[in-house]
Amino acid sequence: MSAAPLSREQRSLRTRARRRALQAVYAWQLSGYSMTRIQEQFAHEQEAETADLDYFQALIFGVEADLAELDKLLRPLLDREIEQVDPIERSVLRMAAWELSRRLDTPGRVVLNEALELAKRFGSNQGHTFVNGILDPLARQLRGSELTTPG
Repeated sequence: MSAAPLSREQRSLRTRARRRALQAVYAWQLSGYSMTRIQEQFAHEQEAETADLDYFQALIFGVEADLAELDKLLRPLLDREIEQVDPIERSVLRMAAWELSRRLDTPGRVVLNEALELAKRFGSNQGHTFVNGILDPLARQLRGSELTTPG
């Protein structure tokens, strides 16, 4: 059973939630603060920017709670230790791994596309290529039947 497709407005709100979540996960990784503290710092900005607040919170707290499992999924696909990956790309990878493994209501292709767009916009010059090289096999591993089904 799949969820009803999101409206254009809902998709836009989720895209903005992911963009804000990327900034929050990035800050969390670098600061060492709890995600609760990071979320509180983002709360005033979150109110000013229309975004899917529930999705934002699910994403950031999901990454925090499932960090060890997410890194375990990513580790075999990396050519270096996860902590050596650029912080933006590391944030994108962890967020996408969480969505692919936990948010089965979000199509895998959407997760991949959104992750690549974040990496292009905020990552290093060729960071999106690196991210794609990791997430493509991960998506096939976690969502293989979904990604090979036409439509």
